[in-house]
Amino acid sequence: MSEKDTPATRPGERITIREVAQDAGVSVAAVSKVLRDAYGVSDALRTKVRASMAKLNYRPRASARGMRGRTYTIGLIFPDLRNPFFADIYSGVNAALERTQYQAMQGINTTSGAVNTTSSALIEAMIDRQMDGLIVIGPNIDMQALINLGERVPLVVVGHHDRGGDAFDTVNNDDQLGARLVVRHLVAKGFRRPAMLSLTPATSSIIQQREVGYRLEMMELGCGEAINIVRASQVVRDVQVAVRRLLSDANRPDAIFCWTDLMAFEAISVATEMGLSIPEDLAIVGYDNTIFCDLAQNSLTSVDQSGELLGLQAARMLIERIDGRTSAEHFIVPPRIVARGSASATSEAE
Repeated sequence: MSEKDTPATRPGERITIREVAQDAGVSVAAVSKVLRDAYGVSDALRTKVRASMAKLNYRPRASARGMRGRTYTIGLIFPDLRNPFFADIYSGVNAALERTQYQAMQGINTTSGAVNTTSSALIEAMIDRQMDGLIVIGPNIDMQALINLGERVPLVVVGHHDRGGDAFDTVNNDDQLGARLVVRHLVAKGFRRPAMLSLTPATSSIIQQREVGYRLEMMELGCGEAINIVRASQVVRDVQVAVRRLLSDANRPDAIFCWTDLMAFEAISVATEMGLSIPEDLAIVGYDNTIFCDLAQNSLTSVDQSGELLGLQAARMLIERIDGRTSAEHFIVPPRIVARGSASATSEAE
């Protein structure tokens, strides 16, 4: 076969497993074992076969692989694309899958509310496409639905503290501690009336845990009378209205703890438009420690919950589930405060 007739240069034709075997100088059965990641395959054989697959641009049919047992694809379902924190999780998942045969396919849940038909439709579509397992981030479906899902397909849930027996694994930040650290940091810097800008509806377990942590630490530090939780949806206009109303109050807070960096950036914008100086008139703290916190115009103090680590652990646990682990595992990432200019000490405290 001449160079111009090699399989890799024939447009429109799909490379076969037999052609991969011929190029690698091995049997078809050997290529099949590598594709299945079968036990006993040597590193040398795996390297040789994968080199030929890359050279010929071989792509196994997902449907055929599914009939043999696995498709080596996993599904990720995100709540939305607006929050840069989810990019950190996605990066961690991809890093964990780098040296495996698995590929991650993502779906975006664009609907909010108590009953989320979009999320259910995405899940069913991924199962129909024979994905080997699912990672669901910030699920908006009830516990029984998650348990039922975990009984159908290997499942890891990120951002969900409620446990479902052995039906699924969870990966979380210690959200209650994270909120406590925020209040502790603010009070130590001289801010005695920090309010919390939370999410509505407050049905998510991570939101509930952060609100509990805020309340408990405020009471323990003697600031119980100043507890003030204001909730808004993730719609930009709703956040702006909530912040403006909060800062227009005669007894306005001297700090705002926002449940996510995305809300905190909006809070900074509104406060600046209202003529307030940050942090002299108002301290602002976010949650997630996303890349935009470091920008000079933000300089946002935030809680780091290690998004990449959450993604890494979620992918690891899902592959273990796919490989046969049936007992539940629950991974908790300890949070830490990353201090920046938006919540530095007040002049009175200094």
